[in-house]
Amino acid sequence: MNPNKSKLSKSILEMKFMRRTKEKVEKQMIEKEGEEYFGGQFSIKISSKSDQFIVEPSYVVCEELIEGRLSFNGMNPELEKLLEEEEINKQLELEKKLETDVTDEQMADKWLSLRKVKRKFKRPKQTVNKTGQIPRKKAKFLKPVD
Repeated sequence: MNPNKSKLSKSILEMKFMRRTKEKVEKQMIEKEGEEYFGGQFSIKISSKSDQFIVEPSYVVCEELIEGRLSFNGMNPELEKLLEEEEINKQLELEKKLETDVTDEQMADKWLSLRKVKRKFKRPKQTVNKTGQIPRKKAKFLKPVD
């Protein structure tokens, strides 16, 4: 903040139409105090790791609660129909997620073909001679150095 800039009085910030400005000013003050206290290190660490967390404004998502209006025992038939349709749509989406994209037969065929490819590129086993040693490869001809 600029030291020459004048500050709004508390009574003005308490007015209804100044709520957003009040929140913004408070947020700036908290950030300024934090920077003074921690020397800027704390905010750097938070900003570098902030993408690891999701901030939800409500606990409704976390608890998987139902949002909106509800109707019971035929008190609001239109709303009950909408809720039933919503429930059916949720069940259909869940069934689509549970459906397998590949059948068991297709998976078995793919597995067999991969095994054949693996055998094709497999290295031959080294043989052990009668003395219990692995035979050495023949030395290749080396071109004489001038």
